[in-house]
Amino acid sequence: MKLTALALTEALKARALALGFERVAIGPADAITHAQQFTEWLAAGYGKGMDWLAESREIRLEPARLLPGVKSAVVVALHYGPREDDPSWDVVSRYARGADYHNVMRPRLHVLRDYLIEAAGADSRASLDTSAVLERDLAAAAGLGWIGKNTNLIAPRAGSYFFIGTVLTTAELVADGPVADHCGTCIACLDACPTQAFPAPWVLDARRCLAYLTIEHRGPIADEFKPHVADWLFGCDICQDVCPWNRKAPLAREPALAPSGPLESLETLLALDDEAFRARFRGTALFRAKRAGLARNAALILGNRGQRAAEPALRRALEDPDEGVRNAAGWALQRLHEAR
Repeated sequence: MKLTALALTEALKARALALGFERVAIGPADAITHAQQFTEWLAAGYGKGMDWLAESREIRLEPARLLPGVKSAVVVALHYGPREDDPSWDVVSRYARGADYHNVMRPRLHVLRDYLIEAAGADSRASLDTSAVLERDLAAAAGLGWIGKNTNLIAPRAGSYFFIGTVLTTAELVADGPVADHCGTCIACLDACPTQAFPAPWVLDARRCLAYLTIEHRGPIADEFKPHVADWLFGCDICQDVCPWNRKAPLAREPALAPSGPLESLETLLALDDEAFRARFRGTALFRAKRAGLARNAALILGNRGQRAAEPALRRALEDPDEGVRNAAGWALQRLHEAR
């Protein structure tokens, strides 16, 4: 027997919380309020290097192309920070220090999807950021938070340190309302960005973003950005760390997202071959950067730190098969020599 919309919504939310998600909200599936901005963002080239965004633009703007007859979007949140981790992980963005969040969230989203299929007889589809869905728009419309000037979703009592998961469904559910924007006149995130990656509030030029450069970008990093990589091996949290709404962000409770032990030294990471890299980082978010990306970033940090003891490791990296690693090692060595 099918549940009424209100009963189904309440039962679904209870199920989501029981699965370990920390917040859940319901919104309309067609609430793509930033469709024009997304199109303009792509046209401006701000997403260059992430071709899949442009290739899937039409589907992202019309969720019904992904799930015909879709009516509702169930949006959940899982917090990932702050947390007291071993200091060796300070060079890695908070979200990436444990298990890959896709592996943590996807099975739970599938359970939620299956619950909707069984309880409502509704076609449903689970979605993470690997799917062609503008989950941030859907989450904002559902009331999970508002879109901040740093383009992250921010919640009044939860800040922005959380993952978003979505279940699209043809079921009729009772929607929650959006929350008001509480950024006000604050521009702390924009001012703090070391690479000036925000040409305007609510607009991110990914080509200048340290998170993009240290994770998605392949090959050498432009010289103008190398000093700004600073101590970031993977990702960047600066625009979130300075956000006033993150001052009281709830602690991460999901054990799978915590690191299993200290992170290896930069010299060790620089020397990893492909097999050793796969053995160490498969199943973690750091796998996304690939062996060459992580080694490249490690070389840049060693140069920025001015650690002359790292010179032998950097010289060996000059023979690395990847151009980006060789380029970073050469730049780091020159930096060390200039500091003498």
